[in-house]
Amino acid sequence: MTQTRDKYKALWLSHSSMSDFLACTRAYYYKSIFKNPKTGRKIAIAKPPLSLGQVVHKVIDDLSTIETESRFLVPLVDRFEKVWQSISGIRGGFISQEQEKEYKDRGYKIMERLINNPGPLAKKAVKIKEDVPHFWFSQNEEIILCGKIDWLEYDEGKDGVSIVEFKTGKIEEKEDSMQLAIYYLLAIHCQKRDVLGASYWYVNLHDAPQAVPTPNIDVAIKRITEIATRMKLARQLNHFKCSRDEKNGCVYCAPLEAVTTGKGVFVGVGDFKEEVYVLKDEAVSL
Repeated sequence: MTQTRDKYKALWLSHSSMSDFLACTRAYYYKSIFKNPKTGRKIAIAKPPLSLGQVVHKVIDDLSTIETESRFLVPLVDRFEKVWQSISGIRGGFISQEQEKEYKDRGYKIMERLINNPGPLAKKAVKIKEDVPHFWFSQNEEIILCGKIDWLEYDEGKDGVSIVEFKTGKIEEKEDSMQLAIYYLLAIHCQKRDVLGASYWYVNLHDAPQAVPTPNIDVAIKRITEIATRMKLARQLNHFKCSRDEKNGCVYCAPLEAVTTGKGVFVGVGDFKEEVYVLKDEAVSL
């Protein structure tokens, strides 16, 4: 008889948590494990690039829940404006009106690009019902792989889906990134249709998605297993020492550590009930 595992005791892996761990184990601790002892909530820092990405992804995600023929009845700019209100001002990490305008104008340009070149947004899509799609990567090792795929474009003729991951930054994903490989695994396990391909859409740079080669799933599974093993060991030993330049301040963990020592200003609660802060020296009222 197969033993039922407790998913709440498992190690939950995502592309972002693995990236945090590889960048700085101390930053991973602050983002994924640490909780404010007074509230029991995790912490995060608001930053303008992240806020812009959050708004754009929210607009796109909302479209995926609307019937194809009705998606653009409400102008994208109006949708963008409405969502932007949730991160306007200091809540989005903006330290001045000029800085907020710069990022908001960037968002307007992205909306204009999507309006003129809707691509997969104008086609049928498959929506995974779970808020956070996940599956047991290894029941024996108690590891769950999770993540939210931006868009699954549906091909009726082939009865399959293609993964589209939207990027709002100015730097393209590295060739050794495992993000799409992880999303391949999630798409295979969390919905029933064949996975036909994948692409990145750098909406700040290009008018259409850029297809990428199909990832080697066996290689991805091996790599994920290696990282998960290291993460589990770090958690068992409670060993989360910064592996970077502590003397001059690690760009990954130092800001989060500053929040835990009282150098942050609370600005709100995020989508995952985490406490969102800005650093005191950046907290300029708009």
